[in-house]
Parts: sequence; C-alpha cells; structure tokens
Amino acid sequence: MTTEKTEKTEKTETVETYTNPVLNADWSDPDVVRVGDDFYLTASSFGRAPGLPLLHSRDLVNWTLVGHAVERLEPASEFRAPRHDCGVWAPSLRHHDDRFWIFWGDPDQGIFQVNAPGIRGPWTRPQLVKEGKGLIDPCPLWDDETGEAYLVHAWAKSRSGIKNRLTGHRMHPDGTSLLDEGKVIVDGDRIPGWFTLEGPKLYKHDGWFWIFAPAGSVETGWQGAFRSRGFFGPYEEKVVLEQKDTDVNGPHQGGWVRTPSGEDWFLHFQQRGAYGRVVHLQPMRWGADGWPVLGDDGAPVAVHPCPDLPPQPAAAPAADDDFPGGRFGRQWQWTANPQDGWATQHSGDGLRLACVRSVDAHDLRKLPNVLTQRLPGTPSVVEVELRLHGEEPGARAGLAVLGDAFSWIGLQRGADGAVHLVHRFAEAVAEKERDADHPRLAPEGRARLRIEIGAGARCRFFYDVGDGPHLSGQVFAATPWRWVGALLGLFALAPVGPGHAGAASFTQFRISPL
Repeated sequence: MTTEKTEKTEKTETVETYTNPVLNADWSDPDVVRVGDDFYLTASSFGRAPGLPLLHSRDLVNWTLVGHAVERLEPASEFRAPRHDCGVWAPSLRHHDDRFWIFWGDPDQGIFQVNAPGIRGPWTRPQLVKEGKGLIDPCPLWDDETGEAYLVHAWAKSRSGIKNRLTGHRMHPDGTSLLDEGKVIVDGDRIPGWFTLEGPKLYKHDGWFWIFAPAGSVETGWQGAFRSRGFFGPYEEKVVLEQKDTDVNGPHQGGWVRTPSGEDWFLHFQQRGAYGRVVHLQPMRWGADGWPVLGDDGAPVAVHPCPDLPPQPAAAPAADDDFPGGRFGRQWQWTANPQDGWATQHSGDGLRLACVRSVDAHDLRKLPNVLTQRLPGTPSVVEVELRLHGEEPGARAGLAVLGDAFSWIGLQRGADGAVHLVHRFAEAVAEKERDADHPRLAPEGRARLRIEIGAGARCRFFYDVGDGPHLSGQVFAATPWRWVGALLGLFALAPVGPGHAGAASFTQFRISPL
C-alpha cells in the first residue's frame, strides 16, 4: 500500500490518495467494524495458533496488528497437528452491548463465538453456538429497533453436500444459541448464473435487511447484495462489484463500514495465488435506486482519494523481529496449537527454538512446531541469522517457504558431528523432502540465510557461512494450500530418539523491499 499526494488545482491544495491493496498479504475473508473513531478488522486464520487476528486503523488505509482473539483452537485434540485448510473460516466482527463479538464457522464442527469488552480482550473461550458439518461464514445481527437477533450462514459442500444457499436463524440476544432450526433465505440455485454463494454479511439499513454476499468462487467471483423488508425474505439481488476490465480478479467477500462523517466503504479480498487473499478498499455510495454502488461504478479501483478521516502516519502489520528476551511478535503463528518448551525465554535477544523430535522430520507440512508469518505480497528480501546448538545427529533448523510445496535452507548436524548448510525442498505430490543443492560445511555452526521473493512468488535462496553470500539451488515457485497462502517459517527439529536434542537460535529477522 502507498499513499500519495496529487495536485487538485493550480493552487497548493492536494488530495491524499491510497493504492490498493491496502493489506498486501494473506488477510483472508476480512470483516470490519467501527467503534467511535477506530476501525477494527479480523480475518480467517484457519489452523494456525493464535487465531483470529485483530487489526486496528484510524483511516481504513494504514493498519496495525494488535492481537488475536483465540489463543488456542478448540477442541485442542483436533489441532495437535497441522490442519492447514481447516479451523477458523470467514469470521464476522461486530460491536454490540458494549462488547466486541466474533462469530466464525469451523467446517468440521459448527458455528463458534467469542466476545470481549475491548478489542485487546480478555476474550471468552470459544463457545459452540450451532453444531454441525459444513456450517460456515456466520454473521449475526442485533436489530436495535425490535430487540431481536438473527444469524445467517452459508454451507460447505465438502462437509454437508449443500452449497450455494444461505440459511437464516433467529438468535438468542445473548449470542449463545439459535432459537430455531433455520430456513433457507437465499437459494443461489434459483438465481440464473449464480454459483458458490457464500460469505454473507448481515446489516439493517434504511428499513431493509441487507446481505452482502459473494458468489462465483474465490478467483473468478463477484460481490452481490441482497435486500428484503423481512429477515426471512423474500430477497432481491444485484451484482455490485466485479472485475470488469480491471486486473483485480474475483473481487469479493468483505465488510461494509461507515465513517463518522457518513462516508461508506467496503473492504474485500482478491485471491493472488501463493500470496493468498490480499485486501482492497473500495469507495461505496447508495444509488438513486437504493442499491449500493461499490468501487468505480461496480469495478474495483486501483488508486482513489483517501477516506475523509484525519491523516495517519504510514503503517502496516509488523514483520521484522529481534525477538527480545526470546519472545516473538504478534505476527507469528504456530502451524497448530503450541506446546510448552518449543520456544524458550531468556535474558538476551533472539528466538531460541527447541529441536523438537518428530517422526515427520522429513516433511515440514506435517509439523506443528513451525513458527510462521504471512508471505509479503510485493517483491521482498527475507533474512535471518541462525545458529544451531543441537549436538544430536540429524538436529536441524532453518528458514522455510511453506505451502503445498515447500523449500527451506538452514543447518543440520551430521553423523560426524560437523554442522552442514543444507537446502531442501518437496513438491506438492512428494511425501518427503530432498536436497535442492549439495550440503556444505558450516564450520562455526552458524549461517546468515536469505530468500529473495521475486515476481510471481518465485524464490531464490542464499546463504553465508562466513565466506560471503552464495546462491543455493534452483528457483522455487511458492505455492499456497487450497485456501491459505504460502507462509514464511522458522523451525528447529530432530529425528525421534531419547533425551533433549538441543536448540537453535534465530536473530535479526528482517523483511525488506527487493
């Protein structure tokens, strides 16, 4: 995201503009709410922990990560091992009765809810509101005029055999349970040309119930709007945002928010392959026919004047980390629920990870103890210093690009006791990794690791073991999982065996423009 000043007249007056995407990384399925002068956003976090990221902004353009609403995924027994495409899907964020509320669907368990008095918590433990397979994308609405509460959700065909429809419920005003069995309020099969209707967001405006919902699938779809005088319908529909002649494929699924001055804006995602689902900001207005108009007459904008809000300094979710006292920043998530002892706090700087023993040491995709953050959406350089302390033969640690295929570079203790610089990869169809380049001695047991991420998420790996930087292996094209973009990862591990296998230290993690 960049913010620019453009000349408006021959005088000194200028107009601040922003450039999409405003969040150029995998902040999937965003939803947004305003409380006072502050805007808050959450997004899908799938099987990573902590989950439900919480972002804050004062201008809808510059965002910072302020925390997470879920420390561990539940039930814990289901998330001991990675479930990369499962877990927390498409949350809805609301503020009601002086509390923040987040509802989401776990496609294998049902609809969950957490709430808190403030965005930074404390958040309640996840509560199951409706149990069932394939219940996804829930959104609540508290009707201030009548005192009634409602909830709408979509369906995942992979679990339920149902798709392309939205089901509505009356909800207990305390948000803990649903009061009926539900009714299909929008059936996409009855709308010519519509398919994969999902991701509904529910609002009340100007005497109408509104549902903003995407259709057409993540890479090629569009944003729809539905309205009805009664919650249970009937609804009429209209396409309000689509690609048209822009390069923004599948622009859809997000949330509507109104500024204190009465401006309307819509935040949504765009699927970008290995980069995941990046977030765009669209202007929104209400047309003469009473329907919302998004973007430039229904087409996504690339550059646009900023919202009429007080100017803010440039900001973005953190990426760099010095790991003070061994603690890692909010931007990091484990690939499953964490266990005690994976990361050790200490008096200095640097991340110390235990070399966790695993029968899956040959495949990073199966490991819960990989500490990850999102792949940046622009060409970037990723660097970190690594030192391997583990004396166990086979103990290893490194820096990875992790997706359905993965590649990593790092250090490994050999059977002869020497430390080697190794670079390995696995294709999406491979069951284990293999060398991407020949191993080399790292005589001091340390290395500076570097990944250059170019256009199309094509990655080049480099190392420096004391004699200057060297290119390693072939170019690796990062790949996403089915729903999750590729991730950057730090890890330490060892093969199965008795006793402690040692540790590895990471310092000076940096991401900079390429």
